[in-house]
Amino acid sequence: MSSEKRSNDSQEVSDASIKRQDTSTKGIAQIKAEYIIPSTGPAQTRNEAIDTEEQPSDRMLVETGGGKGKGKKKRGQNKNRDNRQTKEENPLCPKFLQGNPESRGTQPCPFGDDCKFVHDVQLYLSTKKPEVESQFFKECPVFKSLGYCPMGFKCRFLGSHLNKDPLQLVQLESSERAKLYEANHEVNHISSDQKLDLVKKRFLFEKSEQVLEIIDALQRGASEGKNEEEKPKSDEPKAPQVLQREEEQRLRRDRQRELYNQYKDTRYFASEKKKLDLHHKKIVSPLTTVGNLPYRRLMRKLGADVTYSEMALAVPLIQGTNSEWALPKAHVSEYPGFGVQIACSKAWQAAKATEALAAHTSQVSEVNLNCGCPIDLLYRQGSGSALLDNPARMIRCLNAMSYVSGEIPVSVKIRTGTKDGHPVAGLLARRLVNETDVAAMTLHGRSRAQRYTKNADWDYVVRVAEELRSCEDEYDREGRQRSQRIQFVGNGDVNNFEDWYAHVNRSDAIDSVMVARGALIKPWIFEEVDAQQHLDKSSTERMDILKDYIQFALEHWGSDEYGVAQSRRFFCEFMSFFHRYIPMGICEKYPVQLNERPPNWKGRDEMETMLASPDASDWIKLSEMFLGKAEENFVFTPKHKSSSY
Repeated sequence: MSSEKRSNDSQEVSDASIKRQDTSTKGIAQIKAEYIIPSTGPAQTRNEAIDTEEQPSDRMLVETGGGKGKGKKKRGQNKNRDNRQTKEENPLCPKFLQGNPESRGTQPCPFGDDCKFVHDVQLYLSTKKPEVESQFFKECPVFKSLGYCPMGFKCRFLGSHLNKDPLQLVQLESSERAKLYEANHEVNHISSDQKLDLVKKRFLFEKSEQVLEIIDALQRGASEGKNEEEKPKSDEPKAPQVLQREEEQRLRRDRQRELYNQYKDTRYFASEKKKLDLHHKKIVSPLTTVGNLPYRRLMRKLGADVTYSEMALAVPLIQGTNSEWALPKAHVSEYPGFGVQIACSKAWQAAKATEALAAHTSQVSEVNLNCGCPIDLLYRQGSGSALLDNPARMIRCLNAMSYVSGEIPVSVKIRTGTKDGHPVAGLLARRLVNETDVAAMTLHGRSRAQRYTKNADWDYVVRVAEELRSCEDEYDREGRQRSQRIQFVGNGDVNNFEDWYAHVNRSDAIDSVMVARGALIKPWIFEEVDAQQHLDKSSTERMDILKDYIQFALEHWGSDEYGVAQSRRFFCEFMSFFHRYIPMGICEKYPVQLNERPPNWKGRDEMETMLASPDASDWIKLSEMFLGKAEENFVFTPKHKSSSY
């Protein structure tokens, strides 16, 4: 039997143990007695991290003004969290990364001796941090995957691709590098010139201006113009400037009336889109902070069919912000099947952000509007789940996105509602059929008020899915025709293959199921879906998964001092979920639910115990096995430790 898929029999787990927990042990994961660590006091369970799937990221806090600023006091969640890493003391000039630019026939540094960076490679190497000593990477992992190292002399694994006499970097032949690049490159890069056009407001949002004018005309109708025309005219002479302004207003009213008459009975947003197929696809939810490119790439390797970017904020996208435009980047293995999710509060934001994405990213399968994010920071600004309280605005956002997205389909992700006991998703589904051209709808079976507490209401999810299909049938019977059938995806409490199949087979109206935290705690969940059995991964197999994550992280962020620090930080973010996996072989009853906490336990070997540690200092120790000794000033504070609640 292969090490990748281990059957239940190999772990000697009886059939009786593979069943849902009894109500008598609700909230407690049942561990075999020999693995429980005795407690001197009353029986205790691990009081682990609160669920942090959609707490505000550090980037979001900065770009929405929710972070620390001049004269401002940090408020809300994560106010004590500061994971910024220190910079290199004597950084090498970028022009000298691959050696002396003049010897390579490239342009020298334009700043010359006034450059604030080091130009002497030998001097830089003498002051550079020592090389990484890794148990898992004996040579530069980036060089191994690309045939050269983009970080050049700054690489912390430099010895594996450096000739010392003469001092020269090693790289494979161009033909071999081309083959490796084809398999390992990243897509959806925006050029510096394109980004500068957004920053300088030189990018012409032509389609957005058109659709916003149409939306404005439809909102105002023709009544406003008629009322104004009926005002009595004055015989008083008017200044030329006043006459000019009145003429401009008259022309604008005429234009609005023309647009209103043209589009009041037709779908101005209808255009030919690529077909979106999510039927029975294995889908990973958009995830804040942890849903970065290396993690998504890992999930594709482990069987996922569809991945989404972290939620990008519309206004920073429109403004050309670097950190926001890093989010639509994807690995070549993610496309097709890669969606970009955006958050906005108004139609103009939705339109312009989508138009910029359509213009500057070529490998995107769908643009998804987030109408479910529960965090207060966005809700107060009218984004995320706040759009559930204003469905007319949500409809305008989606229609504006469809108008400007070209051939990229538009989708939406919602919750049941904002308040407990007041679901609105059924009414929204009907409006989505009748008033929009969305290609897919994802419903998370919880309200905003629930956040991630209580179980997702899958009975309601099924009712909404069937109501959506019923409305589509009515639409067809009336002789109207949609461009494509709306794909319906359910979301919430999917932690193993049994959950996945149970929910996807509940109704023919459901196309697929989206997995969120279950794929963070157990990234091989889609291997289980394919095998249709629980897989008990040993500590060795889980370390191999972490090695892949580090490999992908170094390829994405770089193998220099900054890249190693970033990889270490996001490794710890990943471990804040990954450590919560409870191996099947030590459980009395299985599967374990997400809200069930085990008593203090030890693993079947020392590494398994280490992997299960809820202590962030142990996560840093694990990172040192891959990335070498952490810097003394390296800090990592888990989100739940810095929460103000």
